[in-house]
Amino acid sequence: MFNGVLPIGSVVTLKGGEKKVMIIGICQFQAVAGEEKPRIWDYVGCPFPEGYQGPSEGYLFNGDQIENVYVLGYQDEEQMAMKTKYDMLLEELRKDSEE
Repeated sequence: MFNGVLPIGSVVTLKGGEKKVMIIGICQFQAVAGEEKPRIWDYVGCPFPEGYQGPSEGYLFNGDQIENVYVLGYQDEEQMAMKTKYDMLLEELRKDSEE
């Protein structure tokens, strides 16, 4: 399995789901009524192969909800540097949200 955040463009299925999802964003925040702090999600995705159809078609999910990884998105030096930053940022945010 992949260690840390997956690159944008990766195609996955989620536990309990049948539809493939393509990752289109990393480190997402969701304001929830009645909650003081926003929820932190590892990813936002869209249906695959249809692609982004609007905000009602987005999926917010965490890495532990991924069942299968079908394709890893494009990776180069720039993406790997960003991955390192996201890995550290998500770890910090999760730690802060537990306090």
